[in-house]
Amino acid sequence: MAYTTIDDPSAHFQTVLWTGNAADGSGGQTQAITFDGNSDMQPDWVWVKQRSAAAKNHIVDSSRGVSQRIVSNNSDGEDDQGSNNGVYQFNSDGFNVGTFGRGVNDTSKTYVAWCWKANGATTTTNDASATSVGTIDSVYQANTTAGFSIVTWTGTGSNGSIAHGLGVVPDLIISKSRGHAENWAVYHKNSNSTPEDYYLALDDTRAATDSAVVWNDTAPTSTVISIGTQDKINKSGSTHIAYCFNEIKGYSKFGSYTANGNASGPFVYTGFKPALIIIKRTDGAGNDWRIMDHKRDPDNIVEGRIKPNEDAAEDTNDQLDFLSNGFKLRATAGDLNGTDGHTFIYIAFAETPFVSSTGTPTTAR
Repeated sequence: MAYTTIDDPSAHFQTVLWTGNAADGSGGQTQAITFDGNSDMQPDWVWVKQRSAAAKNHIVDSSRGVSQRIVSNNSDGEDDQGSNNGVYQFNSDGFNVGTFGRGVNDTSKTYVAWCWKANGATTTTNDASATSVGTIDSVYQANTTAGFSIVTWTGTGSNGSIAHGLGVVPDLIISKSRGHAENWAVYHKNSNSTPEDYYLALDDTRAATDSAVVWNDTAPTSTVISIGTQDKINKSGSTHIAYCFNEIKGYSKFGSYTANGNASGPFVYTGFKPALIIIKRTDGAGNDWRIMDHKRDPDNIVEGRIKPNEDAAEDTNDQLDFLSNGFKLRATAGDLNGTDGHTFIYIAFAETPFVSSTGTPTTAR
């Protein structure tokens, strides 16, 4: 039996690093940021963070339009960066950053971007009344091979459901109101024993929060996401977006682990060598999100952390190993493994599958 349908994860997800060349406020040079993995990956979702100084987490996508920025570290609605500013163009092998730094291309500053492929900005409009799929019209683009879709809709203020296009049940949903200031809402299948009753805020350190008005206490299905009446997910007349994922064996994994409070922390099996890991404690407030990747730390121990809920520069407090089939915690940092018995969720994407689609073990790099 085939182990994975994705032998080359870089065809669907890549991390890229660069140094800025534009003087913010006075203009400078544009810059093409080119992937060093699969050369045919045109991104549809790009998440940029300046590493060497404090700056916002920039998120752009091809569904809203590349100039429309939202940030993960606050609740603001989207804003238009204009032409040739910020990330302003998606290319067949990367993207362009503009002549004004705007936190993505400032002179001599270092950057990282995590990039996903959906469907090349080719969208499907779901007329809920015509298709009987969901109750609220939505527009989505889906990469079902890699288990990723981008969904947009206009809120009604009433309980409802929207089509997501994955064809299977989403394991992870990251949602934001575009038109007004509201916290992000994250659904993760392991945030609680009844995850449809809870949400996490990407821009906040709160624990998983019980709320009937976010996901309407209704689990997602293979066709729709249920949404409640809360403004962050369904404000009447306001536009909203969701990034939806389902697990693909050997490529992505969305799970949880229990901390042991020991320098030799738990090993977490993913079925691949990770390229990216995002971690958040769910059962206690005051704990930051963490992002670690294989480009900023190509060798173990992986220490470089970025906090999507803050604009802080990268630092090096966290410690874990990226292994051929998962990851292992190597420290007692409170936001990773601080207290015995506490629960953490993780989001992981592959650099290399542990076993190829032919059933042959791969060589971890």
